[in-house]
Parts: sequence; structure tokens; C-alpha cells
Amino acid sequence: MANMAQAIRMALHYGEENLGVQEIFGEDVGPPLGGVFTATQGLRTTWNSPLDERGIIGAAMGLAFAGVRPVAEIQFCDYIYNTIDLLKLAGNACWSTNGDWNVPMTVMTPVGSGIRGSLYHSHSFDATATHIPGWKIVMPSNPLDAYGLLISCMKDENPTMYLKPKALLRVKGDEAIPGEPPLTAEGEKQLRDMIDAPLGDRTKWKPKWPKLADFIVPIGKAKTVRTGSELTIVSYGRTLPLCAMAADQLLKEGRSVEVIDLRTLWPYDWEALSESIRKTGRVIFVNEETEVTNFGEHLIRRTVDELFYELEARPRLLAGKFTPGVGLADTLEMATQPQLPNIVEMAREVLAERA
Repeated sequence: MANMAQAIRMALHYGEENLGVQEIFGEDVGPPLGGVFTATQGLRTTWNSPLDERGIIGAAMGLAFAGVRPVAEIQFCDYIYNTIDLLKLAGNACWSTNGDWNVPMTVMTPVGSGIRGSLYHSHSFDATATHIPGWKIVMPSNPLDAYGLLISCMKDENPTMYLKPKALLRVKGDEAIPGEPPLTAEGEKQLRDMIDAPLGDRTKWKPKWPKLADFIVPIGKAKTVRTGSELTIVSYGRTLPLCAMAADQLLKEGRSVEVIDLRTLWPYDWEALSESIRKTGRVIFVNEETEVTNFGEHLIRRTVDELFYELEARPRLLAGKFTPGVGLADTLEMATQPQLPNIVEMAREVLAERA
């Protein structure tokens, strides 16, 4: 019953022990904190960088060019925007050298709302990340996918972006990560005792890692988490569990809604999306990014281009409001980001619409 932060930590441990990952670094990534969300506690190769995002990305690029497989963290995605030029260079290196140079680096960064982080700790990075060619971009919605997607990223020969939905980092999974203790209250406590650092003095603490397996979630493969026949909802990250809850609520009203977890933003699984949209004739794309120039808008454009005559209703986007930031107050954050009632309301509208 690992939570997502524990799953990430276990995947990183597997990477440094089995995949050649030699450097895991970023602001407060090393001891004693082990990351703002504790996702790097107890790892052997972690270290604390200066408070310099460009330095973090530049160092990761240099290490990757030298054949090391680094995992670099930007503490919050709100701080990554001053590295865009470096991200572009990392993304085009393999292409511009005709495959002579690979850049096997993974950049992790927490994204999205859900922790009352206000102006500087609540942004999303979906649209900007998917606008930088050469990167593979993933965002998990549960601990098992978090583990398997990160292992896939660390194995890749070119840059990968691992977006961590911060609102889900303490959410426990209902599928076992290979090697973790049993999914019981006793097993949950056992895992905490094994890999969670104690409060207070940690100078003598060392984790006792479970025997972990080489489990991957393939990059570019979506997952159907609810099956249905009347409407498709496509999401990822924080809003995915809300979409699943909306489908369950609508099922009680006699409506059949299919929910797809995209998992990979690039390259995304168009085959799975188009098959579902052809079946239902209706689709809503849900995410936290601001609604203007949203990644979901690209998916709507492709839906209209390729599936227009198979649609029973216009495709819809439910996304974050186009505001400069996310408010600190609970009511402000809830008002600017998609919530369960918003998803249910839009689903009812689309189900009632006729093309």
C-alpha cells in the first residue's frame, strides 16, 4: 500500500542499483530532507544542489553527455521556466546530431494544485513541456504507474520529463508494487518502517529496501480505468481519480462513461484515444493546465481533424482557469482548478448534446 512518494523513492533505488543511475540531485534532494515530498529519502547517490535551476539542468545535461544517467529534480515546476532554452538543447541533441549523441537524463518536477501552494507552488507544466520536441513526458496518477513509468524513464536513451502530481504524492495505491510488503495495514506499517526516515535526527538512519523488481509501464501506452459506451473522458495526473469518481457517480444515474488515463503526454497513445472516441462518439479532455493553449486543445484539434464525422457531440475541454496564478485560499484554488462537480456537470451536458 505504498503511496506515490514511496513508489518514486523505490523506483529511484532500483535505478541506482540496477540501471546505472549515478547522480540524483536537486534542491534539498539529498539528506537530511530527502526532497520536499520525501521522494528521495535514503537513496545512495543523492546530493543537494545550489538553488539554481539552470545549473541543475545544465549539470544533468553534462552528466548525460558523459554517459552518466542522472535524475535531476526541479523542486516545483513553477521554477523550471528559466531553463527552457536548456531543455530545448537537450531535446534536440539526438536529432541535430543524426543520432550520434544521446542524452539519457530524467528531469522530475512536482506539478499542479492540491496543496494550497498559492502563486509559486501550484502551476502546471503540461503545455510547455509538450511544446519542446525531443522529450518524452509522463505523468502518473497512482503509485504503481509512478513506479513503472519512472523505471521506463531511467532506461531511456534520451531525455524524459517526469511530472509528479503533488496532490497525489501521499495517496496510497490499491495495486502492489512488485516487492513491497502485503497490501494490508500491517504491510503498510512495515513499508514505512523500512524506507521512511524518522522524524528528528537522521544521521544514523539507513533504509531497509524491499527486494524490488524490474516493472515498467511502457512510455506511450494509455490505460482504460473505466469502460463505457456513451462518453469518453481523457485525463492524467491529479484529475484522473476525479474523472473515475465522476464515471462511478454517473453510472448510478444509468450513464456509461469510459475513462482513459493518458499516462504519457508525449508520445501519447492516439490509437487508444481514437478507438474509444469512435465507440462513444463523445469526448471530454480534463487537466489542470490553464485553458488557453492547453495540451487538451491539441487533442481536440486532432479529434476534429480525424474523427469529425464520427462525433455525436462537440469535443470539450475542462481545464484550469486562465489566471496568472492559483489563489492560496481553499475556495480560490477550488474555483480555478477542475473539481469533481465540474466534471460531472460537463459530462451531463455532453451526454445531453446531439450533433
